Amino acid sequence: MTTDHERVVRSDALLSSWQDTAARQAIVDYVDRAVQEGGAQYVPPSERIAVFDNDGTLWCEKPMPVELGFALQQLAEMAEQDPILRTQQPWQAARDRDYAWLGNVVTKHYHGDDGDVKVLLGGILRAFAQMSVDTYAELAERFLLTTGHPTLGRLLRECTYLPMVELLRYLEANGFTTFIASGGDRDFMRPVTEEIYGIPAERIIGSSAGLRYHDDDSGGSVVYQAEMDVFDDGPMKPVRIWSRIGRRPVVAGGNSNGDIQMLRYAGHPSRPGLRLLILHDDEEREFSYTAGAETSLEQARSQDWTVVSIKNDWATVFADKA
Repeated sequence: MTTDHERVVRSDALLSSWQDTAARQAIVDYVDRAVQEGGAQYVPPSERIAVFDNDGTLWCEKPMPVELGFALQQLAEMAEQDPILRTQQPWQAARDRDYAWLGNVVTKHYHGDDGDVKVLLGGILRAFAQMSVDTYAELAERFLLTTGHPTLGRLLRECTYLPMVELLRYLEANGFTTFIASGGDRDFMRPVTEEIYGIPAERIIGSSAGLRYHDDDSGGSVVYQAEMDVFDDGPMKPVRIWSRIGRRPVVAGGNSNGDIQMLRYAGHPSRPGLRLLILHDDEEREFSYTAGAETSLEQARSQDWTVVSIKNDWATVFADKA
């Protein structure tokens, strides 16, 4: 018999920014089955693991991923100090604010061409080499708190998707533990994820640079190296999820070709999963694009994943500005 407490926890009232569509119903139906003790698709609380991509899934990624804008500031400063860098990528694009080149880097990556990604990452790694993780976190937080989005008329930190934040709360209310598994920079996300998503720093999985400990009289510091530790995208996402969590997720959400393996990894034959793919199709309220998501959309159709249309499934995209 379901208790009053269980009825409150299982309520879908938290999804108020979602339209009453098939996508919303798929989420509610899955959660109802997962928490129904004794049911055929019951998931014990310890196994209710939900993982979500960040850029383009939890917050806006256009005209380029947010953390890339942060790195470009550092690259542009380097170019101002060294004229030789002004004719080299990625410093040239950073100084000239060439969003087309930068956006194309991401799109080419999702199409399997990582030539420019390596160029971009090489510059970023060089830009932050020998900076302490504490200094980096302070700069990243300040950037997010003070920098505006170039077209949406709101701060970058206000560009989180309200329906997805509601989904996080809804899952947590039903006993799920939520994680972020992003191709974006782990340490850029960590300072703000608890405030804007309610997800603490220790539940953030993402790309990261190499780290070294430097000892000194004040207790030492951890600093970045000019080398990559891991690029958390594509087939690396399930590897990192398992290495960090030690459990296979049953819910996963993404928006691009780089999320395919993570979405496929959610659930297994004896434990059905919920796979959500965000479709950016709302030019009026956000952006409309499928570049870099073509293969994931094909797989969603063939494998019966739940495609979430921003235009049709979300009554509201962003929360009111602070």
